[in-house]
Amino acid sequence: MSAIENGAPPPTTGPGFSPALTRAIAVTTLGAFMAFLESTIVNVALDTLTHELHAGLATIQWVITAYLLAMAAAIPISGWAAHRFGAVQVYVAGLAVFALASLLCGLAGSVEVLIAARALQGLSGGLLVPIGTMITMRAARPEQMAKVMGVTGVPTIMAPVIGPTAGGLILDHAGWQWVFYLNVPFALLTILLAVRLLGWDARGQTGGLDFPGVALLTGGSVAVTYGLAEIGAEGELTGTTLWAVSTGAVLLAGFVFHQLRATKPLMDVRLFKDPMYAAASLTNFCLGAAVFGAVILMPLYFQIVRHEDAVTTGLLLIPQGVGVAVAMLAGAKLTDRIGSGRAALIGGVLGIAGSVPFTFLGDDTSYPLIGVMMVVRGFGVGLCAIPAVTAAYRAVSPPKIGDATVQLNVGQRLGGSAATAAFAVVLQSHLSSAATPAAQADAFGIAFWWVVGIAVGATLPALLLIATERRTPPPEPPQDDTKMEAEAL
Repeated sequence: MSAIENGAPPPTTGPGFSPALTRAIAVTTLGAFMAFLESTIVNVALDTLTHELHAGLATIQWVITAYLLAMAAAIPISGWAAHRFGAVQVYVAGLAVFALASLLCGLAGSVEVLIAARALQGLSGGLLVPIGTMITMRAARPEQMAKVMGVTGVPTIMAPVIGPTAGGLILDHAGWQWVFYLNVPFALLTILLAVRLLGWDARGQTGGLDFPGVALLTGGSVAVTYGLAEIGAEGELTGTTLWAVSTGAVLLAGFVFHQLRATKPLMDVRLFKDPMYAAASLTNFCLGAAVFGAVILMPLYFQIVRHEDAVTTGLLLIPQGVGVAVAMLAGAKLTDRIGSGRAALIGGVLGIAGSVPFTFLGDDTSYPLIGVMMVVRGFGVGLCAIPAVTAAYRAVSPPKIGDATVQLNVGQRLGGSAATAAFAVVLQSHLSSAATPAAQADAFGIAFWWVVGIAVGATLPALLLIATERRTPPPEPPQDDTKMEAEAL
């Protein structure tokens, strides 16, 4: 049995990656790239879908929101499934279902069918991300985690650079259905590589699935997301929205209470007792909202206000992806040099600085200026992401990495789904009365004030990270094989 199969990090020579870790990174980043590429392409297609499927933006946004909510529902199951059936086996099964769901999305003839197919796609995608991370992280040493996060983040973050332009080309030359058909060959290729390079895991023994926990988490998440969406649409707290948000909050509180009492909890919520982990998780939640929620705004701005086609829109979105990619490359080194808290604070401040100018968007704002704004915002968000996740992993013991992976991914998707729903309906509520391009641009500016608020929410926990890092000893530096052998003698 290989080191990847039994969960023990394999030995390495010096600071380099072991062959097992290299294989794990290659396979799992390809799967993540596929999922994120599809997500960015769909964002560019929203305006096309509203016309092709004859639905309003408030309805079409559920194409994204249903995907994110389904991911959040599936992610907690990933840990149980990995222990029960083997991580690699579940990863391969998730890829197969993702390919099938993508095919169904392309065949959808109505918005209702498309939303349902996207939910199935989200359920399978919810298994891919945390299990891919699990496969990679268990093959890495603790001192390698920041570097691994940086390496695995680059292909994933390159998807927003490639995705919008690729989506524009697909929409202009092949139709929106191929936005989803594109996933099928990617998924099949990743399945072949996973089977060949990783091999099957040994199946472990585990108890039954915590169905009450799944029901409470899913029901609470959907209710809160629906309530936030309706608050954005109505502009005030009505009886319906109050009932939805209150019900969701009660269900989520019940989920936490149930997890504390369960013998085999779906998620180990006791991890939040660690202040560093709690602060990093809150930052991660807000980053999910800032990233997934805000990415629907700029494509729509270019298409609705500036009347650009899909290809041009894709090209105009490249600067933000470039900013994030550069930050991911620099984030690991900066985190190791100055600490997670300070790195996250710098990234958060840059994210705020890059978001505020979008609140003043006009119908004639120069594209070079918008490009600079997107680079700054993308760099800030990317720079904040790596230290936050790295701090969360460093705050837990190795046996709890799986639980941390699940919780971080759930938090990010819940933040993204709630923000997507809220931003979309806020935007539509102001666009409905906008008769001129200038008024439409003002509607986008109002929606971006919500983005600024989320960016502030992602930055404040960095102060707590700085305080907790001062009280936490740094991880021991890696030892080379010669020194380890000498100490053993």
